[in-house]
Amino acid sequence: MAITVIEADTYIDANCIDIEDWTDCDVAKKQRILTVAERTLTYKFPKYTIPAAAVYEFANELAIAFNDTNRLQMQGVASFGLTGVANFTFKDWAKSGLTAWIPDSALDIIGDANGGIKLGRRSLKWVTM
Repeated sequence: MAITVIEADTYIDANCIDIEDWTDCDVAKKQRILTVAERTLTYKFPKYTIPAAAVYEFANELAIAFNDTNRLQMQGVASFGLTGVANFTFKDWAKSGLTAWIPDSALDIIGDANGGIKLGRRSLKWVTM
């Protein structure tokens, strides 16, 4: 699969709604995001073909997740303010971990490319009783 920043720019511009965080990234950061998106999807779904479109959908979500403001939340900041400009308070239930940011559109694209299977978000977890 040929994953390139130029193709990602074209795809995201034509197929995604919220693209400001992606377009604000420099080329090096876009490449890092694409690399992480492709690696994460390949690791999460090792038995399936991962189309480039699914990587681009996920990459756009990762650009949102790792923008300057959301990155503070991941670092443990609960809230902050800039006097006279803005105040930010982060929600406790926000997504955490890379796989939590995989959008439904990417799951649908992967499913369609692999015979129309339905991929879900469920995962096995240990429970003690």
